[in-house]
Amino acid sequence: MRNYSKEIAIGFFPVLILFLQFIVGINMIPIVFFMAMMAGVFYIVRSRGNLAAIGSERKGKLAAPAPLSFEQIGGQERAKQELVEALDFLVHEEKISKFGIRPLKGILLTGPPGTGKTLLAKAAATYTDSIYVAASGSEFVEMYVGVGASRIRDLFKEARQKAAKAGKGSAVVFIDEIDVIGGKRDGGQHKEYDQTLNQLLTEMDGIHTAEKPRILLMGATNRKEILDSALLRPGRFDRHIVVDLPDKKGRDHILRIHARNKPLHEEVSLEKIAEESFGFSGAQLESVMNESAIYAMREESESISQRHLSMAIDKVMMGEQTDRESTKEERERVALHELGHAIVAELVRPGSVSQVALSPRGQALGYVRHNPQQDHYLYTQQFLEGQIMIALGGAAAEELFYGGRSTGSRGDFDQAMNIVRTMVECGLTELGIIDNSMITPDRWASVNKSILDDLMERVKLLLADQKTVFLHSLDVLVAEETLGGDRFRLLLQKQSADAQALTQLA
Repeated sequence: MRNYSKEIAIGFFPVLILFLQFIVGINMIPIVFFMAMMAGVFYIVRSRGNLAAIGSERKGKLAAPAPLSFEQIGGQERAKQELVEALDFLVHEEKISKFGIRPLKGILLTGPPGTGKTLLAKAAATYTDSIYVAASGSEFVEMYVGVGASRIRDLFKEARQKAAKAGKGSAVVFIDEIDVIGGKRDGGQHKEYDQTLNQLLTEMDGIHTAEKPRILLMGATNRKEILDSALLRPGRFDRHIVVDLPDKKGRDHILRIHARNKPLHEEVSLEKIAEESFGFSGAQLESVMNESAIYAMREESESISQRHLSMAIDKVMMGEQTDRESTKEERERVALHELGHAIVAELVRPGSVSQVALSPRGQALGYVRHNPQQDHYLYTQQFLEGQIMIALGGAAAEELFYGGRSTGSRGDFDQAMNIVRTMVECGLTELGIIDNSMITPDRWASVNKSILDDLMERVKLLLADQKTVFLHSLDVLVAEETLGGDRFRLLLQKQSADAQALTQLA
């Protein structure tokens, strides 16, 4: 009986109310309404109690995030050193007052996306034992005039209040994407943008270095060239620190930081991964480690192998492998296209090809993976011409076998023209040292066509003698979808040896 007491009560009360309403003649509507209201109040009170209990339970379980230190940020040793030297003006008050040094008001971090500018700002707050308040430039953009300026005032007010409440002597205000509100004023009709920037300039001028708590403004942008000169002058942003892409040593450091909580196989070489990931930002390297762990989990592997890391690099560079179905003719054309790139790469820079793949990945129907090269920051005309020839190798191979090109060469041509533009801007062409604004569109088209046509002819001459390598490699690539660099070089060397033997017989 006890098991069904709730069901019996639920059924009894409606019957009792109907009996009293229609048989006895008592008006039960006010009573029913009152009971429903009391049930609602009871439900609300009980729900709030449960939420409060859950909140207190979560508060007990979730600890505050650990402060970020400079030691936890990899690949930016020079930027960290510059930033620490600038922050010491905040930390060592006695020393700077002795020499009459004015503490800094602002530090601007510039560099490509994903290089760790936000992390450096958080670490700066930890280093100076300051309150950290962050905002994005897009948060201050509104269609109503004056709203952005008001939010700037509120941001600095919030920083002062939080610092005072926490008993801190300073606060770090970080504005990401500061170029959104700090762009050059051109006298146009962007009144909201201008008022927001004016308010930011006013707040920075109002930062008195002797008052407590002291405010340090940190901004981040990857487009420093568009910032207003009034924002960049000393007394506002006193330090401009470049946060650039990490070098090989920095990439290795970043990879090791993100590998701490991951089960790596004992044969994994993070140094080799650092070599293969030239040009990667810190965010991309973190993604490489994360994607390699996903690949290992998919295969139910106990640890992350070197193969998983190589696959992750390909995914970060070109995207996930796709399941596009193509015809036999299209597969052969793509294979010959990629072999064209690979052959030219080996002839221009021997030993550079690591793998030729026919599997679609991202927007590419195939790709050539190159062996890691030494980090370069200066390029000669010969090197850049070699890069253009490698980019044109795919289109030249299609012309050699099919008599024409396809739309698959579009990305290659974009890459080649970008390199030509670099050569023109660096004075490595027949134009010599010249300002870009002085080049007319017709002149630019003429120089671009002259360089690309000349290099395309050189590529065709190189590939014309390698038809046997194309045919032998094509069979392997179509059947297996991948062709290793060592195996590819053996085919290329065999072709060269056969050609040399025929020349001697002749």
